[in-house]
Amino acid sequence: MSFMQNIQNPEGLKLFGSITSPYVRRLRMLMQNIEHEFVLVDIFNSRDRTAIQAENPTLKIPMIMDADQVVLDSGNIYRYLTKKHSLPELTVDEENVLTSIDAVNDALVQLLILSRSEIDVSADKLYFRIQRERRDVVFAHLEVEAENGRFEQWNYLSICLFCLLDWVNFRNLHDFSDYLTLTKLYDSWNQLAICHETDPRVE
Repeated sequence: MSFMQNIQNPEGLKLFGSITSPYVRRLRMLMQNIEHEFVLVDIFNSRDRTAIQAENPTLKIPMIMDADQVVLDSGNIYRYLTKKHSLPELTVDEENVLTSIDAVNDALVQLLILSRSEIDVSADKLYFRIQRERRDVVFAHLEVEAENGRFEQWNYLSICLFCLLDWVNFRNLHDFSDYLTLTKLYDSWNQLAICHETDPRVE
């Protein structure tokens, strides 16, 4: 089935996204035991953008189509799937940690896009300083959370952290090796089969 046909024939559960997006990857991991079709989207391709815009005016991925229900944004999708499939919910404290993960992920996405637009993101400008500060503060915070055992269980929160760390390595955006607990967790998680199966370097 072509990409356009997938949009026009939304039978069954479909996850739309790219292989490289950390937000899509976390859902692919979450949905490993949920029957679905993964539909590749190149969000920078005008044809794909035109195809999804009627259902997804944000022109962002991930998105899912579940029969006639469209759900946008990884957070909304997670909550939708959690409710529908009786998955464990995050506590308020876990939601706060996830917000931190998303904040630094979003900051680094913005810097990456600006860099690809031939803008010097190392310049001493307010916007860039704010993003770098957010990156440093959040990584230090996540290290403390890891030291306190926040990520001992392999669950959705740990999946989100792994996807962030691996994406940072994949895009060579930040060296987090000084954060010893995060590095230890990353190295351990990186041995899991699901991490290899969704690795953007080999697909």
